[in-house]
Amino acid sequence: MRYAAGVGDLLVNIVDGAQMNESNVASGWRMQAGLLIVICMMLAGCALTVSHSRALLPVEGFVPLASDSRIQVEPGYEAYGERVAKALPQAMAQVEAAHYLAFASTPRVYVCGTDACFKRYVLTPKLSAAVVPDNRLFLSPNLDGKESRRLSALLTHELAHLHLGQRIGHYNSSLPVWFHEGWASLTANGGGAEFVTDAQTEEAIRAGRRVNLNLRDAPGKRHRAASSNLSVYEFYRQSMLLVGWLKTLDEARFRQLALAVQDNADFEIAFWDIYGQAPASKLAGYYEGVLGDNLPVQAAPAQP
Repeated sequence: MRYAAGVGDLLVNIVDGAQMNESNVASGWRMQAGLLIVICMMLAGCALTVSHSRALLPVEGFVPLASDSRIQVEPGYEAYGERVAKALPQAMAQVEAAHYLAFASTPRVYVCGTDACFKRYVLTPKLSAAVVPDNRLFLSPNLDGKESRRLSALLTHELAHLHLGQRIGHYNSSLPVWFHEGWASLTANGGGAEFVTDAQTEEAIRAGRRVNLNLRDAPGKRHRAASSNLSVYEFYRQSMLLVGWLKTLDEARFRQLALAVQDNADFEIAFWDIYGQAPASKLAGYYEGVLGDNLPVQAAPAQP
């Protein structure tokens, strides 16, 4: 059973229920939110950050875009919403092709035209796009301004997170961060990892700075870039190349892994079942190629 994704659905129902019965919001909200927290405590793999108040915030102040109701916009920023609407079909197609599955439910994208809007829902507002714990995708005003050229790539990257979150929950700890972020960046043809080049990544590897593939995540501990002595963009790029190498080496096996992960299988167990080796042992082949200046299999971007 996909417990984490189910709890995400429960959260949406709680929010909707509270909005529908305003006279009982105070008591009903406390009781149901408390129930949700108890459920998450019972599930070791629960991916929702229910301890953070923003995970429980109802979305307010958005209106459906007239041309595409999947896109909710901050009033006054409909032109920005239209740019998102234009990019959305291709972004969704890339994600579904790269994940070998359709979206479990129709994605909804929230377009913030102001910093205040974005900061209300996103814990780390310096980002330009984010999927918050209950799998709602928010876009920053940056993507309509100084980073407008990144809109399609970051939309695709975050939709990849949302697609996976619909099935196993938001950042499920059974899936290592390096695979999670590397797969999303690969799906977006480098989106999210575009500030570091392949050459710079290989230079970091030769200097001994590698993704630490031996670390195991847990619900209370996720191993991100700092755990591997890498910057965020170095970590994303190197992770993308690792995932791309696996896919190009044997796409049939990679597809098996991708589908197993989306069926909520433990990543380490699924990897052993499919490849007969631990991830660190299998991906040693990629690092050996880099260190030998003769990478036998070049990582290719995901294509729809």
